Amino acid sequence: MRLRFYSTLLLFMGSIPAMAQDSLPPTVADNARAELLSKQFAFTEGPVADKKGNVYFTDQPNDKIWKYDTKGQLSVFLEKSGRANGLYLDAKGNIIACADEKDELWSISPKGKIKILVNNFGGHRLNGPNDVWVAPNGGIYFTDPYYQRDYWDRKQPDIKEESVYYLAPGAKMPVIAAEDIVKPNGIIGTRDGKQVYVADINGGKVYRYDVNKDGTLSGQHLMASKTTDGLALDSEGNLYLCGNGITVVNKEGQQTGHIPIPEGWTANACFGGKDNNILFITAGKGLYMLKMKVKGGE
Repeated sequence: MRLRFYSTLLLFMGSIPAMAQDSLPPTVADNARAELLSKQFAFTEGPVADKKGNVYFTDQPNDKIWKYDTKGQLSVFLEKSGRANGLYLDAKGNIIACADEKDELWSISPKGKIKILVNNFGGHRLNGPNDVWVAPNGGIYFTDPYYQRDYWDRKQPDIKEESVYYLAPGAKMPVIAAEDIVKPNGIIGTRDGKQVYVADINGGKVYRYDVNKDGTLSGQHLMASKTTDGLALDSEGNLYLCGNGITVVNKEGQQTGHIPIPEGWTANACFGGKDNNILFITAGKGLYMLKMKVKGGE
């Protein structure tokens, strides 16, 4: 998930003016329009929904985590969020956050209590945890690309490699899960915990991996040749690739459509809402929503 500011396009009454229906994937609800919920942020990222359908997302430049609840109310969940980027929730309702102010992985309780899970790898400062997914067994996968931040006191990485890491349940130190990739960015996994998808943003590829018994990833399989930021999965196994709007591919990797978003860059997306059938999209300075025919599958 890149922290950049892209030019925005003209909005009309808070919605995308008439999306071309023939380009939309069949998973989008009939006559649905992507609606702008708010544009009061600097750069939105890392959306994730809890079991009730409330959505949490980050405004990284402003160092905040926001909440959009199922009643349509926006509120700040956490100030001083460690410059949180990607988010995910564990089984206990804790937010697992990529806090790249000091290149750490945090666990944030529902009441906002912070616990640092990871702050180094082999004694070296991480590049900058970017996106995260929690497996059904409680193990945590996170990507660690290097994007120079203006709030850092360093100008080069401590670790040359940009890898995908795995933190096993109860472990204090992560292991490298995959390193056969140029710059890992977005990450998501299947509900059964058997497969993980990773976006190689600099390689212009999205890969699927099999999960080994020790949590490492193998069997790299090309899903799409597309520059991609964040990822989302639906209940039918369709994969949502964020970047230039949202491109949707099915489980075989065949493109089924494209969802345009009126921003220069779409950072990430997740399913949420009371029925888990609304796609929430973080893009530029805005938070958007789109009604779907399918439910979330991650």
